Amino acid sequence: MTTSAITVPNPIGILLELTHRCPLRCPYCSNPLELDKRSREMDTATVLRVLGEAAGLGILHVHLSGGEPTARADIVEITARCAEVGLYSNLITSGIGRATAVLPDLAAAGLDHVQLSLQGVDAAAADKVAGLRGSHDSKMRFAEEIARQGLALTVNAVIHRGNIEQVEGFIELAVKLGARRLEIAHTQYYGWAYENRAALMPARPDVDRSIRIVEAARKRLAGSLVIDLVVPDYYALRPKACAGGWGRKLMNVAPSGKVLPCHGAESIPGLEFWHVQDHSLADIWRRSPAFNAYRGTDWMPEPCRSCERKEIDWGGCRCQALALVGEAAATDPACGKSPFHARIEALATAEAAVEAPPDYIYRGPGPRSGPSAAREIEETLS
Repeated sequence: MTTSAITVPNPIGILLELTHRCPLRCPYCSNPLELDKRSREMDTATVLRVLGEAAGLGILHVHLSGGEPTARADIVEITARCAEVGLYSNLITSGIGRATAVLPDLAAAGLDHVQLSLQGVDAAAADKVAGLRGSHDSKMRFAEEIARQGLALTVNAVIHRGNIEQVEGFIELAVKLGARRLEIAHTQYYGWAYENRAALMPARPDVDRSIRIVEAARKRLAGSLVIDLVVPDYYALRPKACAGGWGRKLMNVAPSGKVLPCHGAESIPGLEFWHVQDHSLADIWRRSPAFNAYRGTDWMPEPCRSCERKEIDWGGCRCQALALVGEAAATDPACGKSPFHARIEALATAEAAVEAPPDYIYRGPGPRSGPSAAREIEETLS
């Protein structure tokens, strides 16, 4: 029997995935292997209703995400609704496509914050990861527009074997762009990143060096730039609290309207997910079988059940336990107390030791460029 839903506080944030359409093909993409088609996306009326319900549930902030959220023709209306109901809005964007053109309208509609993803500090490295030539230059133009609109900026840099030598460069670029916050987020190996694990896994000495660089920069830039650091689970001794703890702080709405306790929860077989078309957000939060499946601590096996940290990390990541152990309810192998911890250490060591890593597996064909690429992007985002 899981912790009673009645005792669970209301969520504070919601990740609203408006679409899975995206111009980029990043090999570490955290979206599901099977993407929602445009025909399955929530319509405008449903999204606006969900935002009203979110505010009524006590949610404070909404992350407008994708895919590329500006691919939605109604993104301005959605953003205005956030302001209307008192939700702090954060646009999580690639900065590609119509993002630059629509940003002034989003600012006028009440957008509070922008999170821009960067794949590298120079065009060659960034475009290779993104699978799109010219993407980095487009992002820099978008960043200039953010500054013109006076919007708060977070730079998000996903770190892996292909760009881990650029951590210092990411910090310098974030300062140059006027960012208030920088996420140095080492790749977490779920979804598409799991497929590319051998190509992305950095060596332990490189990870340790990146941590030292971030710690030094935090002291140097205190008061001007907040730097968040997410280390790879494969080199951790303690697991992170996935989404703040399963069904405790955050909820994720997929483009189809399916509501998830975490971004990757659909990878776990046997869970029953409810949709916003059939239930209110409040009902889903309190009564959905998926949200109650791993909520609290009663579901935990040993050594988690007796651990003094069980209400700190809340058992870690269920998707990772499934991927590496084959059982979602198993102890997260990222934890040093897990009987499976040696397995994750061995995987990281073996893959990082490969001198010639394999090529990236992109979503679809490899890197694109030229007029044909521009047309393909328009088709992807339309």
